[in-house]
Amino acid sequence: MASMAVKMWVLMALMMMCAGVGLGAPDGGAAAGDGLGSLSSPNYNDALAKAIMFFEGQRSGRLPANQRVEWRGDSALNDGQAENVNLTGGYYDAGDNVKFGFPMAFSVTLLSWSAIEYRDEVAAAGQLRYLRSAIQWGADFLLRAHTSPTTLYTQVGDGNADHQCWERPEDMDTPRTLYKITRSSPGSEAAGEAAAALAAAYLVFRDDRDKTFATQLLAASRSLFDFANNYRGSFQSSCPFYCSYSGFQDELLWASAWLYRATRDRKYLDFLQNNQGGSSNMFSWDNKYPGAQMLATQEYLAGRTELVGYKRGLDSFVCAVMPNSGNTQIRTTPGGLLFTSDSVNMQYTATATLLLFIYSKTLSSSGSGTVRCSGASFSPDQISSFAASQVDYILGDNPMGMSYMVGFSSKFPKRIHHRGSSIPSIKVLPRKVTCNEGFSSWLPTSNPNPNIHVGAIVGGPDGNDQFPDNRGDSTHSEPATYINAAFVGACAAALGQNHVQGHVDDIASVISSN
Repeated sequence: MASMAVKMWVLMALMMMCAGVGLGAPDGGAAAGDGLGSLSSPNYNDALAKAIMFFEGQRSGRLPANQRVEWRGDSALNDGQAENVNLTGGYYDAGDNVKFGFPMAFSVTLLSWSAIEYRDEVAAAGQLRYLRSAIQWGADFLLRAHTSPTTLYTQVGDGNADHQCWERPEDMDTPRTLYKITRSSPGSEAAGEAAAALAAAYLVFRDDRDKTFATQLLAASRSLFDFANNYRGSFQSSCPFYCSYSGFQDELLWASAWLYRATRDRKYLDFLQNNQGGSSNMFSWDNKYPGAQMLATQEYLAGRTELVGYKRGLDSFVCAVMPNSGNTQIRTTPGGLLFTSDSVNMQYTATATLLLFIYSKTLSSSGSGTVRCSGASFSPDQISSFAASQVDYILGDNPMGMSYMVGFSSKFPKRIHHRGSSIPSIKVLPRKVTCNEGFSSWLPTSNPNPNIHVGAIVGGPDGNDQFPDNRGDSTHSEPATYINAAFVGACAAALGQNHVQGHVDDIASVISSN
């Protein structure tokens, strides 16, 4: 986990953003240009489109005819066969070839939340159909993984064997070992997160003319919540990777909050009311307390006064991450990034930024005033301005003067820790690339990755705002679905706040520029 350290945002007079290169055009197409939405901000429209497109490069299974990331091919088509279940599809979570259900579900939840809170902004950018597709690809897998009321498959692939192999997913020959939770080996965190994901996805798809998919989502969400709640046990004791360290109470609250929003069933509200408590200064794939507090606070401000405890917890989160908040435990330094250490900084920054934007929006719409901390008070505008500074940092307003999103601006990471990106496409190099060849020929080279994984947001800079762009440095150079999923909503919020939409470039421009 990254250590808590909040860095003071230094406002610059002009942004150092260049062309937002490299994405297929949105729904209606767009002309090329310089990547600047205005003189004072990056092209959020282009960044949003690329952030969503990233998920197509992470797809597992048989790719659809409208796949835009053309350097990828079909992979892992036999997943689940060892136990006669269909576990194809879903996402590889980061730069490896394993499917981890716990963080995948969290990514689906955040993508759905982004589509719910910022539907108009995403639609105006021409990206709603792509976002819905990204949500459905992950939600379909979660539905397949929930094979009985008390069974959820939580991982496909042997993580240890996979991490000892550097090969494209299309060549993958490491064991596709299956892991699951059951009534005798529970994992309430994983089941609770899957319940949250499917309830949130239901809210995205419930108004479709064909109600079949939405009905399946909601039924499975209810079932998974009951599984998580009735057979309580920590995922830490039943998982090989992405184990939970925060316990399962946060996932139960998170899932019940989503199910209450989706159903207005009193039992989920009662669960929230009877289980107030718990807090964290980080919002992540493991710890959902701030997210649950955000959802419950929205209900509280809408009149559910019995949920007042959640607002107190959310205000504490805001006071912990806002600069000049009076929190003496926070170290402030120049630079601008919210969380800085020598670990994956962007995942915590992106999730916190999304929460800050949503809370600012909620406070403004409810007329609830400021958040009071021991050393300061913050208005909705101040909270959203700080959140926007974090988006801008990721996109290039930082000491390195580079975008941490691949394919955005003229300077971005070229050697990301990602197997499929670092080896020539199977369409270019059709022969098999073995584990050993990958390790000897493709991992250590200083050459840029042959495939530009457009939209991938890497782990980020170190505690001194430096980024070596080293493929072997997974802590800083590896992307992950849960980073991008949070950034989608944050970028959409920044786009709506800026009221300026830039073009989205053609993907050929970034490919030819490498």
